[in-house]
Amino acid sequence: MDSEVNTGEATAQAQRDPVRLRIGVIGTGRVGSALGAVLARAGHTVVAASGVSEASVRRAHSRLPGVPLCDPQQVAARAELVLLTVPDDALPGLVAGLAATGAELAGRLLVHTSGRYGVGVLEPAVARGALPLALHPVMTFTGRPDDIDRLEGICFGVTAPDQLQPVAEALVIEMGGEPVLIREEDRALYHAALASAANHLVGLVAEAADLLRSVGAANPSRMLSPLLYAALDNALRLGDAGLSGPVARGDADTVARHIEVLGQASPRALGAYVALARLTAGRALAADLLASSDARRLLDVLADLASPAGPDGPDGPDGQGEHRNPRDGSGRGYGRDPGEGRDPDQGYDRGEGRDRGEGRDRGEGRDRDEGHDPNEGHDPNEGRDRGEGHDPGEPPL
Repeated sequence: MDSEVNTGEATAQAQRDPVRLRIGVIGTGRVGSALGAVLARAGHTVVAASGVSEASVRRAHSRLPGVPLCDPQQVAARAELVLLTVPDDALPGLVAGLAATGAELAGRLLVHTSGRYGVGVLEPAVARGALPLALHPVMTFTGRPDDIDRLEGICFGVTAPDQLQPVAEALVIEMGGEPVLIREEDRALYHAALASAANHLVGLVAEAADLLRSVGAANPSRMLSPLLYAALDNALRLGDAGLSGPVARGDADTVARHIEVLGQASPRALGAYVALARLTAGRALAADLLASSDARRLLDVLADLASPAGPDGPDGPDGQGEHRNPRDGSGRGYGRDPGEGRDPDQGYDRGEGRDRGEGRDRGEGRDRDEGHDPNEGHDPNEGRDRGEGHDPGEPPL
């Protein structure tokens, strides 16, 4: 960080009591309005807010009653702590705009909630004396009233200069969260892991529900709910040992049949199925849950369909390329490394009812241990993003 952090100012602000800080919120979307409300509940005072979209203005009036709405420069001028809760892609422009227009930033805590960025994105403001914090709530936000209560007990990904870490941790604890320190250089990977686990889960579950409806299941959610809660519980408690289903069992013929029917029913689902089957096979092999001979058979089935399907099917948008019969028994793919490219944080496909080697169905009778809405009730990207605590309607300054 090029400019020196004013530690004394930050410490003095953090220790004021009982109303310690005047809070300003730039971006009163799903995340900004929720965090503003929870900080107010903790004893701080929200003194100004800025929202552009109609939805953001409505949320500001609902969750931050009596707080004046004004432009971002005025929010910064009135506040001691400024929350920047806008979409990830809008954040650099917002920070640059505040700095370029002479907003009052010196001595103010400038807090963004993006999962992707650390404090480096705040450098233009830091050069003008701002005190940078990155506090990313690891939760999905839907805009419903329960968003605020859901913050209790969640983790926040925290990145801050060493001198400001105590301030960052104190703010998270006041909001009922648990601070987890993330290095600046690790933010993108941290965020990718969360997006893979949560945001992509929404798409997978919604697609599975559509497929079940297509075969006559009147209430796919009822059918999927116990299985998914159990699978998530197994993944979090047992890790790779919780794997079950045809890939983990090495049932290559079953996987081949899945590929065949998915190619007919939903080419877009086929690409995801193949990618996740390869991931699962690699993890199962590395964990000694799958014999190498079974892994070879699986990878042979998956070999020519390893890349995600394009909008017009597994061969890409032009429909060109070789269509391989997944059951043709060719030896292609034997030389592949089953563990290649695997992400140790990825979840697994538990959709197959039982693991014959286990003697029990991991999809039955499990308690929903998760505090998340596996829906993901997150703002689907959450409906928005994970925290991403941002309202897609909030443009850069």
